[in-house]
Amino acid sequence: MHPYNARTFILREDLCATFEAPFIYLLVGSTKALLIDTGDVADPTQMPLASTLMHLLTAAGSAELPWLVVHTHRHLDHRAGDGQFAHLPNVQVVGFDLDSVRRFYNFSDWPNGLAQIDLGDRTVDVIPTPGHNETEVSFYDRNTGLFFFGDFLMPARLLVDNARAYLTSAETVAAFVRDRPVTFVLGGHIEMNSSGELFPWESQYHPHERVLEMTKDDLLALPAALRNFNGFYTHSGNFILIDSMRILIVCAGLAGVILIALVWILVRYLRRRSRARRLRPATQG
Repeated sequence: MHPYNARTFILREDLCATFEAPFIYLLVGSTKALLIDTGDVADPTQMPLASTLMHLLTAAGSAELPWLVVHTHRHLDHRAGDGQFAHLPNVQVVGFDLDSVRRFYNFSDWPNGLAQIDLGDRTVDVIPTPGHNETEVSFYDRNTGLFFFGDFLMPARLLVDNARAYLTSAETVAAFVRDRPVTFVLGGHIEMNSSGELFPWESQYHPHERVLEMTKDDLLALPAALRNFNGFYTHSGNFILIDSMRILIVCAGLAGVILIALVWILVRYLRRRSRARRLRPATQG
């Protein structure tokens, strides 16, 4: 747990508990508390997220506030802890499917539009940012200038599900922040060391880990990086863009071609052996 200030908290699930080690954010207003994501661990005995947050709110003098639990997107490592809040009084957990997201924020023309969450003396803007996932939204806190991005922008692999949507979202967000202060850009994971090199996938050992925060300049540079994305893997500036599904499809296709070639070679070999056996008695006679 890291208190950014008395009303803003950054939490992270331990690498020993999950290689995802996602970040979770708590924003406290005067009338409501906002939790962004619930992490990758469901078991409260292993990761007591709800009870930890209750202690934080009590310490902040906000124990009686209602909670709103939202998600940056629907991937399990950002919502596995939802069950810890299901039966708590005065807690609303927003659904993670696209219909629930659109309905709650009143996005009638998804992915266009802008919504606000009023926490009391604290307004958070909500922006649709599909590209990594179709349900992705990002959160801009006007009080602190912090921008929370989930897996859309972070010091890690940027996994591209839809390159066109990703670029459109990046351009939308860049236009949104151009004349607004951005203190830090905060994402959902860290997968790089301080030299900008990626840790092995699913590694639970992160020596010399890079800092979490990125900058407004990174945010403004993202559209150009996405325009240069080759559709498979591109390392552009501070960004490593990967379309893992397309890479898997190509690898599967190549494996299929190799398998077909090997079968063809084997069939030809067996046919030649069979022909040779048929011809051998006639030659000997």
